[in-house]
Amino acid sequence: MKTEGRNAVLELLKTDKTVDKILLEKGAQGTLGRIFAEARKKDIRVQFVDRAVLDKESADRRHQGVIAFTTDFTYADLFSLGGGENSLIVLCDGIEDVHNLGSILRVAECAGADGVVIPKAKGASVTEAVIRISAGAAEHIPVVKVPSVNYAIDSLKERGYWVYGLEAGGESIYDTDLTGKVALVVGGEDSGVRRLTREKCDKILSIPLFGKVNSLNASVALGIAVYEVVRARIQK
Repeated sequence: MKTEGRNAVLELLKTDKTVDKILLEKGAQGTLGRIFAEARKKDIRVQFVDRAVLDKESADRRHQGVIAFTTDFTYADLFSLGGGENSLIVLCDGIEDVHNLGSILRVAECAGADGVVIPKAKGASVTEAVIRISAGAAEHIPVVKVPSVNYAIDSLKERGYWVYGLEAGGESIYDTDLTGKVALVVGGEDSGVRRLTREKCDKILSIPLFGKVNSLNASVALGIAVYEVVRARIQK
C-alpha cells in the first residue's frame, strides 16, 4: 500500500507500522526534510527520485513530493473498540466517496473517537487516497470492516451503546443527551441512512438547517455531531 502526501507520511512515521521504503523528490526541504530525518531515525530506506517517478507511482499526482510504501492497511476488530463509559464510535452507512471517508476519519480522530466502522460491501475501503485525504488520521484511529452496519449496531447495543442515526426529520441534536456510550451513524452521500438501519437506531438526530440547501455533506454533518458529543462531555 502507498501513503501519499506530506502530512499523511509524517503521521505514518509516528506509528509502529512497517514502512518498506519512502520515495522523496530530489532537493527535499522543509517538511520533506523532516520526513527524511524521521525516516533515518527509524532506519527506513529512502530513495531520492525525480518528480516524474513520483508522478508515475502516484494514483492522482497529488503526492506533494513523497510516497511511502507499507504493508496493506490493517483493519481492527469490532470488539476491540471502546468500552469505556464515554466511548464514541462512528458507523458509516454506505459512504462510497473516498474524499468523504477520508474526511470522516480525520474528523473522528480529531474528536477522540474510539473507532470508525465501515461495511465490507456498498462502501469505500481504506485506500492510499483515503489515507492521504485523512491527513494521516487513518494511521491513528482504528477502522473496522463488518459484514453489515446493522450487524455492528446490534453488537454495540449489546455492549450498552446508544445508537443515533444522523438524518433529516429527527429530534434536534441540540436537545439530546449525548453522554455515555454513543455510536453515530452517518449515511451515504445520496441515500442517507438506509431505512432498515434507521429502524435499528435508538433515535434519529437532525441538525437544524436554515438555508435553501436541504442537506449537509456527510463529513460536515458528522463533524458537527461528534463535537456536540465532545461538548456534552466537557460540560458534564
